[in-house]
Amino acid sequence: QVLLRESGGGLAQAGGSLRLSCVADGNIASIAAMGWYRQSPGSLRERVARITDGGLIDYGDSVKGRFTITRADHKRTVYLQMNSLVPEDTAVYYCNAEQVTTATMPRNIYPELWGQGTLVTISS
Repeated sequence: QVLLRESGGGLAQAGGSLRLSCVADGNIASIAAMGWYRQSPGSLRERVARITDGGLIDYGDSVKGRFTITRADHKRTVYLQMNSLVPEDTAVYYCNAEQVTTATMPRNIYPELWGQGTLVTISS
């Protein structure tokens, strides 16, 4: 079994910063891509940032230049550094992992996994 464990959400003031972390916990051989999505009340879930195993990165238009995604720990951990926060960044942020292959025998492949979400609230 593979679980995504998120941390780092909370309350910040506009103009401030927060850092989210997500660890893929389990007997993992590889993860094709990891990323962050967010969803605010009444809105669809939107992609915030994504990074592939090869290091390709893309950001949602609303966060470009303010947020930075990185991977570490043999690419099992993904971080989202959020700067210059605005109230519109308030949402539940979800960690996502694509094409997760376990190191077990036989191998299991999870097409997509989600974390349980962490709430980010930005006050004006």
